[in-house]
Amino acid sequence: MSKHQKRLSVPNSWPVERKTAKYTVKARSGPHGEDGVPLVIVLRDVLGYVDSTKEAKYAANEGNVLVNGEPVRDVRRPIGMFDILAFEEREEHYRVFPDEGGRLALTPIDAEDADGKLGKIVDKRQVPGGETQLQLHDGRNLRVEDGSEYSGNDSIVISFDDGEILAHFVYEEGALVTAVRGQHAGEIGRVETIEVIPSSAPNTVTVETDDGTFETVEEYIVVIDENFVGDEDAADGGEEE
Repeated sequence: MSKHQKRLSVPNSWPVERKTAKYTVKARSGPHGEDGVPLVIVLRDVLGYVDSTKEAKYAANEGNVLVNGEPVRDVRRPIGMFDILAFEEREEHYRVFPDEGGRLALTPIDAEDADGKLGKIVDKRQVPGGETQLQLHDGRNLRVEDGSEYSGNDSIVISFDDGEILAHFVYEEGALVTAVRGQHAGEIGRVETIEVIPSSAPNTVTVETDDGTFETVEEYIVVIDENFVGDEDAADGGEEE
């Protein structure tokens, strides 16, 4: 199988220039589906830490690149939404977050905010033994003893150290959210209304932002908290509580 991907056909979320060359690196299979961006693209095209795949491999083999708390040596490993990248020697930490327009971008974060990763609950089901299994947007699964407080479209932050839930953000009117797909990808605001469609059609969500409102399908919305944005932006996204 080819290790190359035509630049003109890469997903819109990939942060690469499409007309500078014919090919770029192809991501291996893994989390995030086709939207996953190869680590080498993040190191070379986004951060500018390396100039070539060879340099990226050298940096990764030194164990200096951590993704979600684990050293990564495969430079084709897919990187995607809400992943946490850490460069211990540089004392730098980043969260993968969509910019306005939907391209994946890196948001600098403090070390204390880099101890867990946010995931959107996309499915919830009972499993043998009475526990509840929560399936997240990136393919991760987590079992909890009592799943009554968790619902589909809620978000949770899972610790890298012990797999415990560090935070839980409820999907409801007034929740702070970001759109991760569609024409409003990267926009942040608060849920104004949730319209449940009594059919197979997707539910729709109206989000209030600093610049007005927009409507999108429920699948494209992820609940976040104020740590993902500046305090001022978070406060301006809706009414004060």
